[in-house]
Amino acid sequence: MIDIHNLRKDPAVLEKSLHDRNYPQEAFTLLSKILELDSKWRSIKKEEEQLRAERNKLSMDINAKKKAGENFDNEIARSGEVSKRIKDISVETATLEEQISDQALLLPNLPHSSVPQGKDETANPEVRKWGEPKKHSTDVLDHHTFGEKSGLIDFERGVKLAHHRFTVLYGDIAKLERAIISFMLSVHTSRGYKEVAPPYLVNSKTMTGTGQLPKFREELYQCKDDDLLLVPTAEVPVTNLFAGEILEEKYLPMKFAAYTPCFRREAGAYGKDIKGLIRQHQFNKVELVKFAHPTNSFQELEGMVKDAERILELLEIPYRVIELCTGDLGFASTKTYDIEAWIPSQDRYREISSCSNCTDFQARRANIRFRGSKGVEYVHTLNGSGLAVGRTMVAILENYQEDKKTIVVPKVLQDFMGQETIELRDQI
Repeated sequence: MIDIHNLRKDPAVLEKSLHDRNYPQEAFTLLSKILELDSKWRSIKKEEEQLRAERNKLSMDINAKKKAGENFDNEIARSGEVSKRIKDISVETATLEEQISDQALLLPNLPHSSVPQGKDETANPEVRKWGEPKKHSTDVLDHHTFGEKSGLIDFERGVKLAHHRFTVLYGDIAKLERAIISFMLSVHTSRGYKEVAPPYLVNSKTMTGTGQLPKFREELYQCKDDDLLLVPTAEVPVTNLFAGEILEEKYLPMKFAAYTPCFRREAGAYGKDIKGLIRQHQFNKVELVKFAHPTNSFQELEGMVKDAERILELLEIPYRVIELCTGDLGFASTKTYDIEAWIPSQDRYREISSCSNCTDFQARRANIRFRGSKGVEYVHTLNGSGLAVGRTMVAILENYQEDKKTIVVPKVLQDFMGQETIELRDQI
């Protein structure tokens, strides 16, 4: 959530932010509405201060007249009027504060000054590359065809059991997915992250804390009979672990790694990545979350990106890192890097991780603070995929494919798998 004091002080900064993010005119109308409500709130609060001062004076006047034996009926009457108006004002201000908060929840975070300007993903600059792609579309079967022919990835029964964009995995491919999850968690915990297993269902307050509600309600799966929603990412429950709490400065940064299935309705994504595992309603992901000190959160972001990159380097999968421009930046983020893995069948790099610094945006919504030398401040929250498991599996199935029938298990996964290859010839 945007700091209302900063918005009040210099609304032009947020106006520029909305412009840089390529937001529609409705967002600027929303901003004007918030400023209008805030102006009314300040005016009423000023009246309240004046009335309280008047009531204090009336109280002193009444006491003085009592001692002097004088009549103070007029002062009593006026004091009653003032007290009633103060009571009415408290109701009005509470209503205005709620309205301002509801509207402010729809405003995005401010892009950091270092974020490149641009309207959409075409303006995202490449930061670096690692590895050289060795396979291309002519060398492999795409993972969708490969999975169907092997009988180990069942798209039809996923539809029968649930809906389109749900999948069933069998045998060695199911085993491979489990190995990838274990491998990722092992690497991240060895690099200082504390493993956590959070709930897969959270309440609406938790969703609001990280910014999924109210703006992205249509993207979420909800249990209609309960105030519970399926998590779209482990970022949601893990970031909210300390909602409403005050941490101690000496413990920062705090680093967590969590595996969860993720559930997304993918509203508006019809026609995109129709085939395969790239875009599913249910998918697995290992998420990294940090609670950082405001003075070094951007250094922590660079470190998080390196931690995510390390997984691909150990798997020996070519990738590149890009920085998102202002027009492609996520709602809660002030600065984001995407990591894209090489997908041979598509002859292109595809997103496999997104690492973001949200500064104090989520911390204000969830009221997560720390006690330090300057008093009590909001922490900075960071999150990143470490990595998306399904997309990592796609990258392995295609980059490690031989003769369009055999998968060589990456060396770092062989102990987790207990085998060196996945022979699909006998399973076709």
